[in-house]
Amino acid sequence: MLKGLAITPPTIGRISIGRVVEKNGKRRPEKDDQFTLTTQVQQRGEWMLHPLNESLRKATTGKLRAIPVRFLFNDPNLNLRAEYSLFDRDTGRPVCVGNGETCKRVTEGGITTMGCPTPDACAFGQAGNCKPFGRLNVGIGDEDELGSFIFRTTSFNSIRTLAARLRYFSAVSGNLLSCLPLELKLRGKSTTQSYRSAIYYVDLNVRSGSTLEETIVAARELDARRRASGFDQAALDTAARIGFSNGAFEDSIEESAAVAEEFYPAECGDDRSHDHGHDNSNTPSAHSLKDRLDKRAALLGGKAA
Repeated sequence: MLKGLAITPPTIGRISIGRVVEKNGKRRPEKDDQFTLTTQVQQRGEWMLHPLNESLRKATTGKLRAIPVRFLFNDPNLNLRAEYSLFDRDTGRPVCVGNGETCKRVTEGGITTMGCPTPDACAFGQAGNCKPFGRLNVGIGDEDELGSFIFRTTSFNSIRTLAARLRYFSAVSGNLLSCLPLELKLRGKSTTQSYRSAIYYVDLNVRSGSTLEETIVAARELDARRRASGFDQAALDTAARIGFSNGAFEDSIEESAAVAEEFYPAECGDDRSHDHGHDNSNTPSAHSLKDRLDKRAALLGGKAA
């Protein structure tokens, strides 16, 4: 296995609640109030829709606001990885990733492990706009049982809600999270930060028409069938855990351009927050991350002197 390369769940598509559109010659995120499933292929700057996107829409009378899903792993932390992340806004590549206790940061001497005081208490993070960044992998449909769709988000609401739900469902089912038939659900709320306009976040629940008790019974039946066939869920979780730990950062170089476009769209002279498919993302200023970090370092150095 190549060291330094994170081995992540095979991804066959993307889940978003927004899209990137071109306005006045600039590409920027635009919010939406429904899910969209795409492939990993772009044509003319647009992500191609996945066939499941149309089939799921036909099964609903309105907008696609619920998606039936299953999880690959029993461990909640393998299905949802959430970290404080600071990306280079020009390239989309990670600069510093931490969990509130420790972080891995790119320095002139390479990748260094150091303390992580959270973005509010970190001068480095405040200068570069460090924020929560979550990645959720889910299975949709039966075509590829080890393949998944990925939902990336910087929404604190989505990350907190999904983290809680995953742990609760794991607990009440007796650690059978991978066997539970669940659904992602889009919810709306208004806050003072959104000026009371609606923002949308992703929740997790039992599927429509089912109860929690029925869902747990179905999970136990599936677990029994899998065990009888020789399916080793514990070994799968272990393999995934080793794969994630093999690299310093999860996102690959190939994904950096997509991360930059979705979360750090090029926007001159505008640092206002925009609510879009990955709500609570911020647009960058005209200056690069390096320029702003250099200025911040100079200010800190002046104060120390």
